Amino acid sequence: MHVGLNLVFLVPGETGGMEVYARELIPALLSAGDGDVRFTAFVSREAAATDGPWREMPSVTVPVRSANRAEWVRGEQALLPRLAAAHGVDLVHSLATTAPGWGRFRRVTTIHDLHYRTIPEAHFGVRALGMRVLVPLSARRSHRVIADSQATRDDVVEFLRVPPARVDVVHLGLGRRARAEPEPFSAGGRRVLMTAAAKRPHKNLAALLDALALLPAEGRPLLVLPGYPTPHEEELKARAAALGIEGDVRFLGWVGDGQMEGLYAAADAFVFPSLSEGFGLPVLEAMARGVPVACSNRPPLTEVAGDAALLFDPTSPRAIAGALAALLGDDALRARLRTAGPERAARFTWAATAQATLRSYRRTTDL
Repeated sequence: MHVGLNLVFLVPGETGGMEVYARELIPALLSAGDGDVRFTAFVSREAAATDGPWREMPSVTVPVRSANRAEWVRGEQALLPRLAAAHGVDLVHSLATTAPGWGRFRRVTTIHDLHYRTIPEAHFGVRALGMRVLVPLSARRSHRVIADSQATRDDVVEFLRVPPARVDVVHLGLGRRARAEPEPFSAGGRRVLMTAAAKRPHKNLAALLDALALLPAEGRPLLVLPGYPTPHEEELKARAAALGIEGDVRFLGWVGDGQMEGLYAAADAFVFPSLSEGFGLPVLEAMARGVPVACSNRPPLTEVAGDAALLFDPTSPRAIAGALAALLGDDALRARLRTAGPERAARFTWAATAQATLRSYRRTTDL
């Protein structure tokens, strides 16, 4: 089987979790194959000019710059099908929720989430309109759909009307690459509470600030929020100021790998109050490092965390504050989670993700 990997979406350094998925899955696929599958990567101009695992296989540059949304769509819907046919591809696996709607090849599409439908405020403008058209089209035209979690599978079946038998749940894996050396983080002797979430409304960071304000001022932990700035960040800063906790919150902006490892090393606890996720990789990353975790009791976070995290109702700042107080104040609970987290995280590997993905490819021949 000749598989084409649709990486037209990829703008290295700007594509977030979907880039992590591509960078981790590709080496695992190359290692997992037993000789009956070969790969060709179809990449944007940006990816073609950047080092990455797609260079470990034959690649074809789709002549678009995908930082421009219209160019991405043109490359995926108009150019990729012709290029895939010209290179004799049997199957195209699209890794980023949208896929070409035509072509004489089988199609497998990974759908990471349906936030455009379940949380409309997560997307806006042209992007939102495009998702409403392209994601249902991609799902209907695909021979199989891969969902990161059971929760996403349920959404695909309910909202996109894809027959359940055509949807495979394939969990993501954890950290194939070596971790960077931690860079020291100074909190001035204070306890550290951290998260790792894009500053967008559905990540529910405003409720986390409300919860922090409910904790006693004496002994209140320092909340650290790394990540690239967004328009929503200004709203969060204003909320912290209005609550009188601006001195208890640190917005770091984008941080490097070493700085991020330093934060994990310094953290007394990790909190993730998101209202909706496709999988929940940040929770897995924190658990793997032995950081005690408190997170939303929403699927798929419950699917990922199991009993290795303290769960709370993300719609209630009081419930979030209660979970944080319990986590920070109970030495035995923290000790249990420090042990349970890595054990739980070890169940999620990219090797298993690759094997399940290959099985999904092979199931297309049964149709």
